Amino acid sequence: MSLVGHIAELRKRIMAVAAVFVLGMTGGLLAAPGFLTVIKIHSPAFQVTWNVFSPWDGLRIYMSIALVLSLLVTLPFALYQLWLFVRDGLTPREQKAALKFIPFSVLCFMAGLAFAYFVVFPMSLAFTARINTQMDLVETYGVAQYFGFMFNIVLPLSLAFELPAVVLFLTRIGLLNPDLLHSMRRYAYLLLVVISALISPPDIISHLMVAVPLIGLYELSALLARWMHRREEEQECHDSEDAVLGQQRA
Repeated sequence: MSLVGHIAELRKRIMAVAAVFVLGMTGGLLAAPGFLTVIKIHSPAFQVTWNVFSPWDGLRIYMSIALVLSLLVTLPFALYQLWLFVRDGLTPREQKAALKFIPFSVLCFMAGLAFAYFVVFPMSLAFTARINTQMDLVETYGVAQYFGFMFNIVLPLSLAFELPAVVLFLTRIGLLNPDLLHSMRRYAYLLLVVISALISPPDIISHLMVAVPLIGLYELSALLARWMHRREEEQECHDSEDAVLGQQRA
């Protein structure tokens, strides 16, 4: 396919993703009030009274929730469109393997979302509330500040849980290998500890509760990469043997 053809194909995929995003945003706008009610009633943290300190606070949260709901729908479709765009440059075996990363990446994202919302977010909110109580401060929560605090915790952790999918994909296309992951381990640990310190309360227990799962994800990614690398080597060896047998028979 020519360069113009690739650009036209890319434009087609982007337009399809944009259309799904708009449809998801429309559905998110319809579902946002009910979703907001569920979050308020069934919050994993303690119940708080939400206040607005600006005429735009309610609209801002309404649009933010619709945007998040739309992204949850658009993400798998966008990954599928990306696969459709690059599949012509892959072998049939690589096409099949790459397609498997789409549900796996969505699963990793949902696992990170659940861990961040049900574990880290309540822990962080309880820590800040304890500090406020010790200082005899009256807790009056603005809805924009509440959701901003929640999104700052939930979104980075959800993206961090994509690490196994990213590592496996990069290993599959040859940009990463188990030896490189092993040599980078100490630097990766340092980076993950810094990330956990930024998104968790400033105490050692909270840091560990966030850092340990992230480090575990890195080790899981390294193990999966080693398994995939070994499997590819075995497949290449098998293909070579089949080629030699075919030449001998010919």
